Amino acid sequence: MLTQAQNERLTQVGPGTPMGELMRRYWHPIIGSSALNEENPTKEIRLLGENLVLFRSAAGKLGLIEPSCPHRKANLSYGVPEPEGIRCAYHGWKFNTQGECTDIPIVDAQVAEQLRPKASIRALEVREWGDMIWAYLGDGAAPGLPQFEFATMPPEHRFVSKKFQQCNYAQAAEGGIDTAHFSFLHAGIHDGEPASLLYGVRGATVPTPGENEPSGPASFRWMAADPTPQFSIVEHDGGFMIGAARKTDDDDLYWRFTQFLMPNHSLAPGSLPGQTIFANTWVPVDDTSCWIYCYAWNPDRPLTEAERSSFGAGAAIFAEVDDEYMPVRKRENDYLIDRQWQQEASFTGIDGISEQDQAIADSQGVIADRTHELLGQTDLAVVRFRRMMLNAAKVVAAGERPLGVDSPDAYAIRSGATVVPPGPTLEALAKAHFADKWGVRSDAGIAAAD
Repeated sequence: MLTQAQNERLTQVGPGTPMGELMRRYWHPIIGSSALNEENPTKEIRLLGENLVLFRSAAGKLGLIEPSCPHRKANLSYGVPEPEGIRCAYHGWKFNTQGECTDIPIVDAQVAEQLRPKASIRALEVREWGDMIWAYLGDGAAPGLPQFEFATMPPEHRFVSKKFQQCNYAQAAEGGIDTAHFSFLHAGIHDGEPASLLYGVRGATVPTPGENEPSGPASFRWMAADPTPQFSIVEHDGGFMIGAARKTDDDDLYWRFTQFLMPNHSLAPGSLPGQTIFANTWVPVDDTSCWIYCYAWNPDRPLTEAERSSFGAGAAIFAEVDDEYMPVRKRENDYLIDRQWQQEASFTGIDGISEQDQAIADSQGVIADRTHELLGQTDLAVVRFRRMMLNAAKVVAAGERPLGVDSPDAYAIRSGATVVPPGPTLEALAKAHFADKWGVRSDAGIAAAD
């Protein structure tokens, strides 16, 4: 468990806070590229407790600036994009993408020349990458963008979306790396016991266990049947890999590999070779809410239209959302929980893997009290996440560079799954399974739960 002071350091992300300063050393996705267009060339953005305005100039240049015009404090989200910047709608003061005031039309030229240097506003670095717009809120030169594999794929190989989460980023992120919960939270119900999650998916067909059962559905059974996976962790230049080993139908072990990447990314486990890979980024809006960016990509082939349609409707890690990316199932409507369905087929009675994760994270409150927790061996990754984040905040406070900032290629890794006989370590399995796509460094340490 955490002390109250540690919990505050972990969850407070505003300017000047230890975690806020850490977060400002990294790039964050802030909106989908398609959301900023001719019809909507400006957007109000709230990120890490700060209000900002994002705009695309008439020439296509991106700008991310403080929201208030220095003249009369009008909100620049109502501004008019022009080829070299944005013009305030109130009195026409104009600013370029670097925040420099380039025109003050309401005074004579000599006065304007004197005023312009004093009228500069804060501007932040912003870039497009992988169908999204990313921002860097730190001081000085920005580091290289994290080289996530999905962003380097051809657009037809990937799908990106997001949803709003009504709790702080840390407890939502902890849900992503706590993969033991698959044995219950995402399980179905069969004969009154937790079973394959397929039982809880409306309209899904549950294959009969046996020789012709596909490996994917079989893995759902194994997760329900073995609620005590054995965890190991290997640290690398971007964060750490989590390995969870479960029993199968014979002596083999079903390993699931999860990646946590500093400071707020996770590659979900479970993708077998050739299957689509999934990942999330938990971007703090403020201390009590966050956006969850969700990615799917297949390195071997383009995604089909059927896959894109299912992701857009809320399949896999994606939630069913409205036009503003607000979840259809949310705290205000009790996540549309179906108690009858819960008794018959779904452990939670809530439709959707993403929605189940959301409900449980939200249920802890907007900032959970971590001073009263009883942690066990399956919480190894959660403990490591908290330790890594708090230590990284100390590194930043000491004026040093935190993990991953100077290693953008460390983010070009994968998660996944495999079935193997007992014996190999997590490090050996990862090398065999991912080759150069798992991120280990030579001095990495391995921690295993007792």
